[in-house]
Amino acid sequence: MFKVIQRSVGPASLSLLTFKVYASQKKDATHKATVKVNELSLYSVPEVQSKYVEEQRTELEESISHLRQYCEPYTNWCQEKYSQTEPKIKSLVQWGSDSYEFLQNAPPGFFPRLGVIGFAGIVGLLLARGSKLKKLVYPPVSMGLAASLYYPQQAIVFVQVSGEKLYDWGLRGYIVVEDLWKENFQKPGNVKNSSGNK
Repeated sequence: MFKVIQRSVGPASLSLLTFKVYASQKKDATHKATVKVNELSLYSVPEVQSKYVEEQRTELEESISHLRQYCEPYTNWCQEKYSQTEPKIKSLVQWGSDSYEFLQNAPPGFFPRLGVIGFAGIVGLLLARGSKLKKLVYPPVSMGLAASLYYPQQAIVFVQVSGEKLYDWGLRGYIVVEDLWKENFQKPGNVKNSSGNK
């Protein structure tokens, strides 16, 4: 066994040794027979005159080109609409995930309150028989009243904000009606005659 190890270790250890090799030119050699690199046949490149020729389009390529040109306005429109709706969709998905997380960890008493508010909306819908306007008004009003019993601070803020918005809308409507009245029913000649007669 010792002989086997000795025979295998010897050549293996010799392969790890490094040797330096020195080469020198002969003193009597002449430099007249030197050859340049580009003169060697290995590095010579044959000169070829190439000319670019554009290939003829096939019928399939032509039809695909026409189809792309025909569909380009529609694809641009779709990309534009997608870029406009992408933030809205992301915010909607975020709102849905936040709502789901809130419902998973709802505060105590939230679901009974939600049930009472929903029941108030159903009662408002039952009370609004006959008229479509009542069906639009009664359920939200009854749900709002039920919600204001449980969340009075939020109801006060909501009433203040919506009251300001209703006042602004009413003021705008009044200005529009006043302008229409002045343009259509009051003529400049009638105003002068009525002031001159007095």
